[in-house]
Amino acid sequence: MSASAVFILDVKGKPLISRNYKGDVAMSEIDYFMPLLMQREEEGALTPLLSHGRVHFLWIKYSNLYLVATTLKNANASLVYSFLYKIVEVFSEYFKELEEESIRDNFVIVYELLDELMDFGFPQTTDSKILQEYITQQGNKLETGKSRVPPTVTNAVSWRSEGIKYKKNEVFIDVIESVNLLVNANGSVLLSEIVGTIKLKVFLSGMPELRLGLNDRVLFELTGRSKNKSVELEDVKFHQCVRLSRFDNDRTISFIPPDGDFELMSYRLSTQVKPLIWIESVIEKFSHSRVEIMVKAKGQFKKQSVANGVEISVPVPSDADSPRFKTSVGSAKYVPEKNMVIWSIKSFPGGKEYLMRAHFGLPSVEKEEVEGRPPIGVKFEIPYFTVSGIQVRYMKIIEKSGYQALPWVRYITQSGDYQLRTS
Repeated sequence: MSASAVFILDVKGKPLISRNYKGDVAMSEIDYFMPLLMQREEEGALTPLLSHGRVHFLWIKYSNLYLVATTLKNANASLVYSFLYKIVEVFSEYFKELEEESIRDNFVIVYELLDELMDFGFPQTTDSKILQEYITQQGNKLETGKSRVPPTVTNAVSWRSEGIKYKKNEVFIDVIESVNLLVNANGSVLLSEIVGTIKLKVFLSGMPELRLGLNDRVLFELTGRSKNKSVELEDVKFHQCVRLSRFDNDRTISFIPPDGDFELMSYRLSTQVKPLIWIESVIEKFSHSRVEIMVKAKGQFKKQSVANGVEISVPVPSDADSPRFKTSVGSAKYVPEKNMVIWSIKSFPGGKEYLMRAHFGLPSVEKEEVEGRPPIGVKFEIPYFTVSGIQVRYMKIIEKSGYQALPWVRYITQSGDYQLRTS
């Protein structure tokens, strides 16, 4: 069971759109939402679910809008929130920017979409590509030329249209891993995890079936293979096109893909990751007038790999002035509004070590001690490399016409929330 009604409110709590799906909640109940939210906010007890009598409000805030679903029953909260975020995704596809103005300019199409997205409290067609086949838009006007519902909506494969044709059949696979890391002032790793996604860009004719093989540890154990070069995936989430029963049985990732770009799956690994870019920082204070910050960065990944677009954000005292920099590579820039020095290195090969020195005038050295020092943040992207060692072993493409298709695989490791504290 999902929502009884869905409302879109402006930042002051005034309803812009309301859609009652079941009729069991009075539309006037939404008048209680904003006062309740403000009261909880003042009390410091704000939660994503608010209740007034028998009515429960499940809400999210996006841009300058509140999206609110109401229900009387013990609904599946995760389903309701997924639906609200799906509304945001679909509306953003249609209107580019989801904000109050785009809702006011597109009342008709918004109501049309809400009618298709949910029926009697249950989510229905939520794929924006499919919705765009029969709810089309020119400027702010709705085209009503297509009265016939496309077969995709009633098809077992609702995420892919029939009759797709390409001259050249190709699949591009991106394996992207983000490294989240927190290192304390003593150099000990406090938090270390890898969050991965596998994204596909599909240009295939017809209704093909794809089978993706990874070096999955559970699969290797089932088939009696060596576990040396396998990866244990956690918190795996799939696109709706993946046959989950098949994956549960034999770990085969089998699916009929949507056309174009989509995220096939995501995963997480809670594993001890060696910091790929290690940072050491030394601060020297000279009397009460100036300070010198020395930062050393070392690439602790394979020598044949190169980190691109490296940015090292070094915090400096809020009253620092008169910056001067010296770098062994790249360039440094003072960003006073963020109290940061950003050291940019276009290309950082593995195994290399670089230095940056920053000199500042400082009226009050004592003040910095009271403020404390935020961590150093690092951004980077390393192509052709995954820190977990995950590999695409094969991609089989099966289509009744028997055409040959080319799969292309690209690996990328990038920084997520990557922070190192300094003493």
